[in-house]
Amino acid sequence: MKILIIGNMGYVGPAVVRELALRHPSAILHGYDTGYFAHCLTGTRYLPERHLERQFFGDVRAILPDLLEGYTAVVQLAAISNDPMGSRFATATAEINQHASVAIARAAAQAGVGHFVFASSCSIYGIAHGAPRRETDAVAPITDYAKSKVRTELALASIESEMVVTSLRFATACGMSDRLRLDLVLNDFVAGALAQGEITVLSDGTPWRPLIDVADMARAIDWAIQRPADNGGRILNINTGSNERNHQVRDLAAAVADALPGTSVSINTAAPVDSRSYQVDFSLFARLAPDHQPQMTLSQSIEALIDGLRAMDFADPRFRSSSLVRLRVLQEHIDERRLTEELRWQGGQASPQDGRASRPLVHS
Repeated sequence: MKILIIGNMGYVGPAVVRELALRHPSAILHGYDTGYFAHCLTGTRYLPERHLERQFFGDVRAILPDLLEGYTAVVQLAAISNDPMGSRFATATAEINQHASVAIARAAAQAGVGHFVFASSCSIYGIAHGAPRRETDAVAPITDYAKSKVRTELALASIESEMVVTSLRFATACGMSDRLRLDLVLNDFVAGALAQGEITVLSDGTPWRPLIDVADMARAIDWAIQRPADNGGRILNINTGSNERNHQVRDLAAAVADALPGTSVSINTAAPVDSRSYQVDFSLFARLAPDHQPQMTLSQSIEALIDGLRAMDFADPRFRSSSLVRLRVLQEHIDERRLTEELRWQGGQASPQDGRASRPLVHS
């Protein structure tokens, strides 16, 4: 088995690399990343990429098709990956999340890749009152980020080949990572509790969020790279998470406060309605992937975050303006003229101009 993980140097990638290396010790694992967040290491003394045979650097918008030859599976994680970044960089979001993903998938099909896995999102359901949303329900994407995921799914479904395509509609990510992000709801709450002794809920606390720990996202990807076509169909869009982890935001805040006694919770009861509220039905994933179901409970995700942040000696009350927030990292790159407004490296920076990963790092 030979696997290419695109976007492996972000928040989810380290968990995916670790899981695949553990589950498939004889597999050849390669990474491909532009390196926006390569330096954002948290709570680790070792590069997560030590599990890879090769780490390639390049812009996903310029991957050459022949780079994809010889792989058993391609996992596409690379994305401008939340709503604030999607709004700030709308053009790059469409180019990276959608156009590049589709181009890579088409090239993978032409190269004879057996499995293509796309990291989609449950945020495509938008404002979804009523019963938990199933895969057969209508989508209602509101943000540029969510729209890019829907459009990619539609385009992937039109690829004619024998390649098995799985779009994992992930619940909201959470949990400790070797490249931790704090611009995610549960992670933000834990950081606020530790650094300030207070959790600030910007909404009225009633919106619903399904959550999935990064460790469980990695387990789902392990399933998807091996899924036979007769288990869900050659093209599959699937909600990925667990029914037990549909939570209201106020309950997330309460759970964190319970884990850290003395933490106060501030809820903005006068806030306007949050448009990102949805419950999701994960029954199909439970049926098709019984051996790869989420294992991390809410309390376990919280404890892992607390332990990880404490190990980092985390105590920054201004963490929302730090490198632990991805939008801040990109803006700093732009301010220091490393990146353009289109999120392309300035000449001579990390990414080669021809799109070929010409600077592999080989780890022994």
